[in-house]
Amino acid sequence: METSSSSSSSSSSSSCMKWSCENGYQPHVLAVDDNLVDRKLVEKLLKNSSCKVTTAENGASALEFLGLLDEHNQHTNFEECSNRSKVNMIITDYCMPGMSGYELLKKIKRSSMMKEVPVVVVSSENVPTRINKCLEEGAEMFMLKPLKQSDVVKLKCHFMN
Repeated sequence: METSSSSSSSSSSSSCMKWSCENGYQPHVLAVDDNLVDRKLVEKLLKNSSCKVTTAENGASALEFLGLLDEHNQHTNFEECSNRSKVNMIITDYCMPGMSGYELLKKIKRSSMMKEVPVVVVSSENVPTRINKCLEEGAEMFMLKPLKQSDVVKLKCHFMN
């Protein structure tokens, strides 16, 4: 699990280009992808848009970070509660070994603490049934890989303002 942030200061004519407010607020995004290159790309794009980014290499690591790994355990520690409140959005790959992005989405949306956090599912495959399945389960958006800076701007404008 890696957390990083950026305070890029490049200017833009679009009011949606930068997420950080005048008070220094940086939205926190959890990026989940088993592919290191894709994970680093998403991290770079988000950091370029002044986000704090935490990366996870699989669904189990993401659930652990969010404090949702043990669904039967009613007790959570302070750090897990703190992580829950700090994540403003989750971006997850659809195809991952062990737990798919779809399964991760379902677990997040069934959590009373996390169900309001927007989840965006990404995939390199444009499969309409897969897209519809994710949207029906509560994904805010389904995007095709590779993500571009314009995709991150779109996310920010829709979900982070």
